Amino acid sequence: MSRVTQPTKIKNAFLWCSILVATVLFMPRIGGATQLWMNGLYESICIIIIFPIIVYIGASGILHPNEDKICKFLGDISYPLYMTHYVLVYFYVAWISNHKGITLEDAWPMALLTFGSAVVLAVISLKLYDEPVRKWLHQKLG
Repeated sequence: MSRVTQPTKIKNAFLWCSILVATVLFMPRIGGATQLWMNGLYESICIIIIFPIIVYIGASGILHPNEDKICKFLGDISYPLYMTHYVLVYFYVAWISNHKGITLEDAWPMALLTFGSAVVLAVISLKLYDEPVRKWLHQKLG
């Protein structure tokens, strides 16, 4: 994308990116077992069109002071969160599997605990591993 276009100035980019990401994630599947092509088409549109638009809007954003701090924090924990969340998802799925017939009302506290634990684990990983290793590599490789 950086070779094709240059970022512009877009107001409320953080809000627009948040709305687009939420919209895409709230609709994780389209079509049923007999219309698998619909879900493939939806995922292709998301990957080829919508996600690059989100990246473009985010790169073109004008940040307000409060948004700057939020974006910095989310950017800092994004990789540690990506690397560590999966094990917690397995614990959550195992918990759901062991509690057959659980309702959404009963499951949301554990889902929130899983989400919060993932963020805490990401912050711990960032502070105790990611940042020190990056600092060490920067000193060694320069």
